Amino acid sequence: MLFRSLTYAGLLAVGLAAAGPASAQEPDRIFDKSTVWRPLTPNDKLVVYGVDDPAVSGVACWYTQPEKGGIKGTLGLAEDVSDISLACRQTGPIAFKGKLSQGEVVFSERRSLIFKSMQIVRGCDAKRNTLIYMVYSDKVIQGSPKNSTSAVPLAPWGTEPAQKCADFMK
Repeated sequence: MLFRSLTYAGLLAVGLAAAGPASAQEPDRIFDKSTVWRPLTPNDKLVVYGVDDPAVSGVACWYTQPEKGGIKGTLGLAEDVSDISLACRQTGPIAFKGKLSQGEVVFSERRSLIFKSMQIVRGCDAKRNTLIYMVYSDKVIQGSPKNSTSAVPLAPWGTEPAQKCADFMK
């Protein structure tokens, strides 16, 4: 019994460590749309959230994810599926706040009680001067191949010239 408790505690610690850094921002809930009607408990929904890139001013991403209703969803016990879509756009003049790394985490959140998280990561396609964003989910043991990608070509904004993402890569 003691061994089993220690094993669960170890798995919990590994799961929390693998979840990555805590998100520096909370996503903005934009709207939701019910997909499964449930008579006595909350409906299943598709929910659209928005986040700003914390390292690149002038870029925002929106992602849509399913949220389970029902009793498990209400109690926070339902594991969210890995179906997440992503769209990122330039929303103002681009300003890099520092050097960036390929595959750097822009936003992450836990998708289950312990072992699953969702990540939005960023990279730079220097040849096309475009920021590339990818969303995916992962687990401690096995991640999901489901993902979505969005591209933000860096363009001039008003009188501001276009920045070069390659100039800001580590």
